[in-house]
Amino acid sequence: MNYKKIATTIVFISACLWLSACGKQTSTSQKQVLNLSASAPLSTIDISKSTGYGQTGNTFESFYRLGKNGSTTAGLAKSSSVSKDGKTWTFKIRKAYWSNGDQITAQDFVYSWRRTINPKTKSPYSYLFSGIKNADAIIAGKKSAAQIGISAPDKQTVVIKLDKAISYFKILMAYPLFGPQEQKIVEKYGSKYGTRSQYMVYSGPFVIKAWNGTGNKWQFVKNKHYWDKKVVKLQQINYTVVENPTTGHELYQQNKLDMTPLANQQVKNYQGSSQFKSYPYSYISYVAYNFKDKDADKRKALNNRNIRLAMSLAINRQVLTKKVLGDGSYTPTGFVASGLAKDPKTSEDFSKQQEVKGTIAYDAKLAREYWEQGLKETGLKGLKLTLLASNDDSSSKIVAQYLQSQYAKVLPGLSLTVRSIPGNNALQNAQTGNFDLYLSGWGGDFNDPITFLQIPLTGTSYNYGGYSNSQYDALIRKAQNEDANNPNKRWADLVAAAKIFNAEQGVTPVYQQVTSYLQKSKVKGIIHNTAGTQWNYKNAYIK
Repeated sequence: MNYKKIATTIVFISACLWLSACGKQTSTSQKQVLNLSASAPLSTIDISKSTGYGQTGNTFESFYRLGKNGSTTAGLAKSSSVSKDGKTWTFKIRKAYWSNGDQITAQDFVYSWRRTINPKTKSPYSYLFSGIKNADAIIAGKKSAAQIGISAPDKQTVVIKLDKAISYFKILMAYPLFGPQEQKIVEKYGSKYGTRSQYMVYSGPFVIKAWNGTGNKWQFVKNKHYWDKKVVKLQQINYTVVENPTTGHELYQQNKLDMTPLANQQVKNYQGSSQFKSYPYSYISYVAYNFKDKDADKRKALNNRNIRLAMSLAINRQVLTKKVLGDGSYTPTGFVASGLAKDPKTSEDFSKQQEVKGTIAYDAKLAREYWEQGLKETGLKGLKLTLLASNDDSSSKIVAQYLQSQYAKVLPGLSLTVRSIPGNNALQNAQTGNFDLYLSGWGGDFNDPITFLQIPLTGTSYNYGGYSNSQYDALIRKAQNEDANNPNKRWADLVAAAKIFNAEQGVTPVYQQVTSYLQKSKVKGIIHNTAGTQWNYKNAYIK
């Protein structure tokens, strides 16, 4: 999930609304109303075209749902089995219904996958189908979408064929992207499909109401046709767009809001409160280097490992996270976020195993030594670089200014100019290679290190800086192919690859995001995950 996606997704992880319809809450059903907020409107409710499911994962369901700690829990699949070679999965679909009362069938999954992977749909997440039979060829336009490796031998059976075993496949199947769509509804509404809440049918615990495609208010209402509706306690979730944490805090104090994200100073004020909650996310903010910079001197400098190490060691991440950001964010150990995945043998976090000493911890003296050595090796006396950054959120602005100040203080001869522009424009510039440094970020789509480690592969679409290392590529290929069905060997491949990337500072990690909230003590049962569909309200309730 790239910076643009994550910026869109993360805004959905808090809660608030002007609740005019509720009035005095007397009955049990009226009390089961949760008031949530977003800092931007919903961009789409079409699962084929979505750039994240942080919120809409509550209205659409796949074979599984994401439960506590990234575990898979019951979804539309009643049971599943996998062949010994890991290449064939068979799912039995439970008796479940769309929100319009139609039965959900195996063919709905087949139709959905074909629609999503069709290049004409322009799904931003089509790359997640890689490894499923013929997916790569379909994405490249070499085969038709009908040849994707999914079939429905009968109404309740889905068979999926893979090109190779995918060790994280079960977790992937909890992602709403892989859920069903009802063909007759897509065809009935045509170009209107998914543009308003009424031009959609829903498979999850809730349905969306009163969303007109652009508005600042909408609701999730309990889906009376949901297969597991008996466990869904909330009758309604109300959303409104609240852009400012100060406004959110005021609404929270007025009891018009059940959760609200906290800004820097607010975190400091409320850390001791029983209503204070921290929700980490597997989002790593990092500085990407343009290894193919159009300027010859800059290209020479950015391809020099000593210069990149100097720029990493010049960052005091403890000061940045604790004092500058002050929102509870973590200091990363490398490119892969902590809390994402654990060693299948020892249960140790991947983030601990990927660490390469002398690449992340602040060391101004060593940074200057690397810097001077790098300048000597490149024959440069100094360096003027521009940092491309988004101005859509306050964190980017703060981090960009901090980096500018820190580099000026620690690395003599480095002059950094910040080019802060709207996020969409920054992304377009990055995609076309129009940058020296890019303050970017990535959030995990699912709980496996490959969700990060696929990015630096030579030639991938999100590898904006053009990083390339043949040894790295070979290790990732090995993990994805010959070792794919051996969890321990695959894990070792991924750790070795991460160490290469971190040792080279292929990108320089800056911080791992944590968002802090005030949450009413009456709100219970919310499940939050560090990757994929972050928020699960299926079991949430008001006490």
